[in-house]
Amino acid sequence: MKPLFVLFLLVFSFSVQGQTITIGDAGDYPTLSATESILEAGDTVLLLDQIFDDGTQFLTNVQGTAGNPIVIMANPGGSPIFRGGTEAIHLVNCRYIELNGITVEQQTGNGINIDDGGDYSTPAAHITIRNCTFRDMAASGNNDLLKLSGLDSFLIENCTFTNGGTGGSGIDMVGCHWGIIQDCEIDNAGVTGIQNKGGTRFITIRRNVLRNMSQRALNLGGSTGLQFFRPPLPDPIEDAYEASDIEVYSNIFINNWAPIAYVGATNVVVRNNTFYSPDNWVLRILQENTNPGFQPCQNNEFSNNIIYQDSDLTEANVGPNTLPETFSFSHNLWYNASSDSWQPQLPVVGAQRIVADPQFTAAASEDFTLQMTSPAIGSGFSFGEPGTDFFGATFADPPSRGAVAGDPVSSTTDITESELSVTIYPNPAVDRVTTQWEFGTAIVRMFDDQGRLLRQYPSAESPLFIFPHDTPPGSYWLQWEALESGTVIMRKLVILGN
Repeated sequence: MKPLFVLFLLVFSFSVQGQTITIGDAGDYPTLSATESILEAGDTVLLLDQIFDDGTQFLTNVQGTAGNPIVIMANPGGSPIFRGGTEAIHLVNCRYIELNGITVEQQTGNGINIDDGGDYSTPAAHITIRNCTFRDMAASGNNDLLKLSGLDSFLIENCTFTNGGTGGSGIDMVGCHWGIIQDCEIDNAGVTGIQNKGGTRFITIRRNVLRNMSQRALNLGGSTGLQFFRPPLPDPIEDAYEASDIEVYSNIFINNWAPIAYVGATNVVVRNNTFYSPDNWVLRILQENTNPGFQPCQNNEFSNNIIYQDSDLTEANVGPNTLPETFSFSHNLWYNASSDSWQPQLPVVGAQRIVADPQFTAAASEDFTLQMTSPAIGSGFSFGEPGTDFFGATFADPPSRGAVAGDPVSSTTDITESELSVTIYPNPAVDRVTTQWEFGTAIVRMFDDQGRLLRQYPSAESPLFIFPHDTPPGSYWLQWEALESGTVIMRKLVILGN
């Protein structure tokens, strides 16, 4: 009922607060750019069912509101296509915009470009892209199907990215923050499927398929010109990073040269993913930005994953100026179909490693569900996240390894909305954390990102104040165990340095 209720609110909001505008040869305006001066919060822009080949469509400083975004969408039943030109659509310093049901193809620059106009003091923000198709770039250089620079608070879901520029990315993020990329298919999108660099932070990448990337399916970091970092780097540079606090959950990687590359990255979690038939490496640990003041690649995680190799290769490629010993490898299942005596070679001895056939149902047809006898079922570590698998099913406790849950659905599906009502603020935090809940007395525990208990409050009442001033910066977990019902809830907490 909840999605229908939200849809009703959106439709009602648009009909009362905004106008409906049609774009196309038989519409109110011939092109999207022609509406720039008249668009207001709550407006709905309907793109008629035709090919738009009028060149780049610019919208600058067009802004909706939280309650009344501006929705640019396919006319119901139609399939508008933006074909050719340097770019299909370029949003500059826009906020609260949704793009829905659009196809872009055959551009020579980028498919769609969204940025802050070069001034991160007014970042682009609150952009949603859903049900869109990006395909068939007419470029072979560093050209991206979707280019994001200085964008905060965004959602990309249920989109496809295919046949990108041979030197570009499916999604390229430079200095982006608080974003979610979910339920997308990214196939032969370029040298990289999704790139996170230039100070990109707080990104969740979940439930996607990444297939046939010629270099790095996920580039978790990179090498960025100093002038392009968002926010701008301090002078002198201190403790800088290319990417930080990225969550990679419940994705499926198929036939990529290197599925994962940690490059000048910190606090990146790669958990409960399935890696099938990588071509050359499983993961890379690199430091490409060696400017003074940058942190080495360090403090990253690779856990609860399934890795299926069909040949011998280098599991982990470790470059200079990195700290591989700070990485956490835990509860992964490894398998090499070409050898009975093989063991993975990693820079850190991983806890609870299994080397065994994961027993996929039909991997050759990309069915990575687990047979009932799979050793991956129920043998993962209970980190608390991700809560759901590639298909959105709830992981049991303990969870399966890999992207697909093979366990019976956890009893957490019976938790009511009121029982799930917990609040942490501020998050990220520096010197004090306030936690609130609505289900009575609870045991509250704090764990580090390897599951070690750090603190415990055995009989806590809401609100509970936690003072983390003596806790190193990083990602942690708070767990509430309700004394009356036994319900267990976990939430992530990020602690920043003073």
